[in-house]
Amino acid sequence: MYKINDIVMYGTFGICKITAIEKRDLTGEEREYYILRQKNSEKNVFYVPVDNETALSNIHYVCSRSEVDELISHMNSEDVIWIDNDIKRKEEYSRIIKNADKHEMIRLIKTLYLRRKELSQEGRKLRSSDEKYLDLAENMLFEEFAYALDIDRSEVVEYIEKHIA
Repeated sequence: MYKINDIVMYGTFGICKITAIEKRDLTGEEREYYILRQKNSEKNVFYVPVDNETALSNIHYVCSRSEVDELISHMNSEDVIWIDNDIKRKEEYSRIIKNADKHEMIRLIKTLYLRRKELSQEGRKLRSSDEKYLDLAENMLFEEFAYALDIDRSEVVEYIEKHIA
């Protein structure tokens, strides 16, 4: 169980704070909900049923500074996950985003960075769907890293590059 004031990642929505745990009737029956407020936008409020495993699978605690440093230290050894078949690639990348596994998101970002670089040398670009998955993965991972490292989101890539070198 999460507690009030816990800081969590909520799917692709980013860093949220659990501001309350309340019973509400939002669907015709009273249920208990985690009330999450997005850290970067107090306007966005999410109601997550505490008894819904599928909804809860979108919430996880924000990683610590040491966990971020550990993830960064292994970035170079992460394998790429390019899939030639567009449909299978979209399915796999969608699964990675949904599961929010940091190792897989790093692999996804690395794969699409390298693919973008390769295509650029040929005067071509990534498909728009691949760009979309790259943006989603970067936003999710880099927002969490920025929070854990207590730095601005714009400084994350520089921090990673400095610690990989």
